[in-house]
Amino acid sequence: MDNIKKLLDLNGKTAIVTGGGIGIGYGITYRLSEAGANVVIADRSNDGDVAAKQLLSKKFKVMSIKTDVSQETDVQNLIDQTVKKYGTVDILVNNAGIYPVIPVTNMSLDDFQRVLSINLIGAFLCTKYASRQMITQGKGGRIINITSIDALHPSSMGLAHYDASKHGLWGFTKNAALELAQYNIWVNAIAPGAILTPGVQKLQQSMPNSGNIDMQKMLDEMLRKIPMHRLGDPDDIGKVALFLASDMASYITGTQIVVDGGVLLS
Repeated sequence: MDNIKKLLDLNGKTAIVTGGGIGIGYGITYRLSEAGANVVIADRSNDGDVAAKQLLSKKFKVMSIKTDVSQETDVQNLIDQTVKKYGTVDILVNNAGIYPVIPVTNMSLDDFQRVLSINLIGAFLCTKYASRQMITQGKGGRIINITSIDALHPSSMGLAHYDASKHGLWGFTKNAALELAQYNIWVNAIAPGAILTPGVQKLQQSMPNSGNIDMQKMLDEMLRKIPMHRLGDPDDIGKVALFLASDMASYITGTQIVVDGGVLLS
């Protein structure tokens, strides 16, 4: 029976974290790096470069590759450059996502398609090319999709496109787990509740309204429903991602772990 340090040791493993430069993504990047993994931050903004610089100063093995996960050529380049640098792809975390608050009656087709292209199609593209690489390597792998409690129950108005993408990602997770298990590739999901990220802080600053939605009232109501009486921290998700990426989760696939402070109980 392996000791706990060995079970959580990711030395020699290479992980890709999409949207890994900020918020939940940074929380995941930090914990995987701390466990010894080579981590590639795939981010379409400069957040990835900033985060990589911070983590390199801690002697972690991190690099950043500018990537728009909705673009197939970007995803192919991401996998190619990761393999060129580190030799393998062992862990993929599909975290990149957007959630603009727009009432469905005001939502354009472009609004809807943009959310699906990043939140769902992006996860598909990364899974497709990362799993191909994992199969070629013949050593198995871990794929972790960051869904949301909105994959199980709507959290607020104005997120119809987001909820559609997250329900889709949960369905995709289960089917990919079924298909890839034969290659020892485990596919799981984490469903965060309300996490205090820069994105949530921006929502708070966008008061008083977004369309006909009172943002302050929405956020206050969200906090009131959390039995633990606090918003989550990105590290709350990072620790669960480390669990799923490690040998601690050696017999888990096709599962979604809810990390929400108990909000779905209400």
